[in-house]
Amino acid sequence: MSEEVRLMKGNEAIAEAAIRCGCDGYFGYPITPQSEILETLMLLKPWETTGMVVLQAESEVSSINMVYGGAGCGKKVMTSSSSPGFSLMQEGMSYLAGANVPALVVNVMRGGPGLGTIQPSQADYFQTVKGGGHGDYRQITLAPSSVQEMADFTVLGFELAFKYNIVCMILSDGLIGQMMEKVVLPPYTPRRTEEEIRKQCPWASLGKPANRKPNVITSLELDPARMEAINVSLQEKYRKIEENEVRFEETEMKDAEYLFMAFGSSARICQKAVELARAEGLKVGLLRPITLFPFPTKQIKNQLSHIKGILSVELNAGQMVEDIRLAVEGKVPVEHFGRTGGIVPTPEEVVEALKKQIVK
Repeated sequence: MSEEVRLMKGNEAIAEAAIRCGCDGYFGYPITPQSEILETLMLLKPWETTGMVVLQAESEVSSINMVYGGAGCGKKVMTSSSSPGFSLMQEGMSYLAGANVPALVVNVMRGGPGLGTIQPSQADYFQTVKGGGHGDYRQITLAPSSVQEMADFTVLGFELAFKYNIVCMILSDGLIGQMMEKVVLPPYTPRRTEEEIRKQCPWASLGKPANRKPNVITSLELDPARMEAINVSLQEKYRKIEENEVRFEETEMKDAEYLFMAFGSSARICQKAVELARAEGLKVGLLRPITLFPFPTKQIKNQLSHIKGILSVELNAGQMVEDIRLAVEGKVPVEHFGRTGGIVPTPEEVVEALKKQIVK
């Protein structure tokens, strides 16, 4: 079968990929700069073709709780929002984690704090990677740096969510969401039948047959010993994810003496910054975390024998830099360079920051 290639926005690619990978339901609320996800789904009317439900909820609070209900039935369900809307979802995110149910959540970040701006930002790193709601929980976080990855990570996100019964996040930003690139779309996968869901998800609340006890989907447990056991089980799951699901990309790392670290749109800028720096005789490489949780801590440690310093490049005031410093354990200098308020730095600015803060 020949590939289907289209010119698309990042947001549109997520919507197309969701339909094609057998998503059962999308529940969301419009907010710039991610509204095209919902708009594209409404335009494509998948309820007439695959049977997928697409519903605009009355708020982000409603949409995340609709996702919780669908996830409890073992369905492939998702939502999307941007930073202020994602903040409204945090109680529901914690419930999803506590109930051990799979879901896909997309955050196309914009600048803050508060209502902020509709321009791109990466300031929701802490909120996403550390678990923005209450309790000790984590969520797998994929950080796309291209429109192609917006489509690819929609498919991958569902796979990981159901592999570990966890929320999988796609943490993008307004730059990737709004830019247009060529995309190879995934092939169509039919939605699962109820029989297939019962087999894949024996915990799902799809109605009780005669041969088992009722399945109860809840994050509530009033017995402290049982609640501690649930927490221990969750932490064990997160450790397993850290062992098996780290994803990253390396550029010009073989002889690198200095290192850029960046994710998402910032990594695209750093790719050009690497070229500019090397043209000036600086041996610079780029390590791009694709998964922000699990974080590529071991991969950073592997570079420390020949790296003189690391510059974390982010569209925020300095967040991922803290995780890099934890990984480095003080063995090499680690500094941050970023712009806020929706301003995107140029590759030339990044190279200058490296010279001033690391090379000196």
